[in-house]
Amino acid sequence: QAGMASPENPEQLIIALEPEAASIYCRKLRLHQMIDLSSRAPVNGYSPSDTIGTGFTQAKEHVRRNRQSRTFLVENVIGEIWSELEEGDRYIVVDSGGGTVDMTVHQIRLPEGHLKELYKATGGPYGSLGVDYEFEKLLCKIFGEDFIEQFKIKRPAAWVDLMIAFESRKRAAAPDRTNPLNITLPFSFIDYYKKFRGHSVEHALRKSNVDFVKWSSQGMLRMSPDAMNALFKPTIDQIVQHLSDVFDKPEVTNVKFLFLVGGFAESPLLQQAVQNTFGSRCRVIIPQDVGLTILKGAVLFGLDPAVIKVRRSPLTYGVGVLNRFVEGKHPPEKLLIKDGTRWCTDVFDKFISADQSVALGETVTRSYTPAKPSQLVIVINIYSSEQDNVSFITESGVKKCGTLRLDLTGTDASVPNRREIKTLMQFGDTEIKAMAIDVATSKSVKVGIDFLNY
Repeated sequence: QAGMASPENPEQLIIALEPEAASIYCRKLRLHQMIDLSSRAPVNGYSPSDTIGTGFTQAKEHVRRNRQSRTFLVENVIGEIWSELEEGDRYIVVDSGGGTVDMTVHQIRLPEGHLKELYKATGGPYGSLGVDYEFEKLLCKIFGEDFIEQFKIKRPAAWVDLMIAFESRKRAAAPDRTNPLNITLPFSFIDYYKKFRGHSVEHALRKSNVDFVKWSSQGMLRMSPDAMNALFKPTIDQIVQHLSDVFDKPEVTNVKFLFLVGGFAESPLLQQAVQNTFGSRCRVIIPQDVGLTILKGAVLFGLDPAVIKVRRSPLTYGVGVLNRFVEGKHPPEKLLIKDGTRWCTDVFDKFISADQSVALGETVTRSYTPAKPSQLVIVINIYSSEQDNVSFITESGVKKCGTLRLDLTGTDASVPNRREIKTLMQFGDTEIKAMAIDVATSKSVKVGIDFLNY
């Protein structure tokens, strides 16, 4: 829709997967481009006596001063950290953004240093938006849920201003902070509250039992650092818990590095929590321009998409077909008699199982026959399921996710009665692709997969 690629030249557009992009970028990191939370040696020339929070601020300043390091050079280098990894070594990439946190475990395959995905990306709604949500709950506690709801509806621009003011303070939260954080309340908040309740914002703060948020005479909410840190706690606890669950998986033993990337990874509070919990099990590393990690990794992926050699299928995929009815094996309600032949309907013909490892370019081949020799189009529905053993497309949890369309016009129609169309589907890439061949004539059949209309 953006006009970036045309149906005639679909290969103009490659889809990169976020956790992979992060992983690819982390491979290229040089020592001066990252902060190793677990190292006791100076990082970026700062001694370890600096706490994580201040070290991070200094590192940012270091990048700002050294504008050169902002230029993004794609060198065909392997970063120093990478050279410590050996065949079979594992590392985990934790990508924490605004909405979700995704985790992927990759393993190195030498000699080319290709990556193999060991554990499929799992996301949870534990992004930094959770902190905003806690702030909103705090406002409801002080000023009343009914007022906050009305204020959002009646003064949406002022609500956005308030959340922007909170965002900048949220970014200033750090484990070692001692001075309070001031959040400016928009004038219309103060004004509307007085109209709505008949008393002042200051009165509401005094009356509420929230003692760690004070009112400053300059028209600001003054939050103690502990109060701000408490807003982060539920979200950070969920991330740490989710990571602990991942570390308990059998395929996630002996992880050497944990790369923390994404916008929320800029938070010193999250960094400290991850380091405190997992620092003894692996080295925790943060790329310096942590918010741009995915973008830069996507550029690298575009230059060499073959860098990821093995992926895991997140779902079981298959198509709906008719099979010959077998007494005793197929349920009687699935029986369909057509032209004297007994068929079993709604059969799920499995192409690939959930969690199965698939190599890049690996294909699954099936043959299909048009029901009538004169048929010019075969339409096959593609289904997916989180379950592994699916027999019928009518089972619970099976969703129709796409349509495979084989266009037989233009192929030779004067072929034997029984036409066979061989279909190859490719799963190891970031997208599912298909091609088909008319076996009798060896001509290729036009294939389209539509995943967007479901």
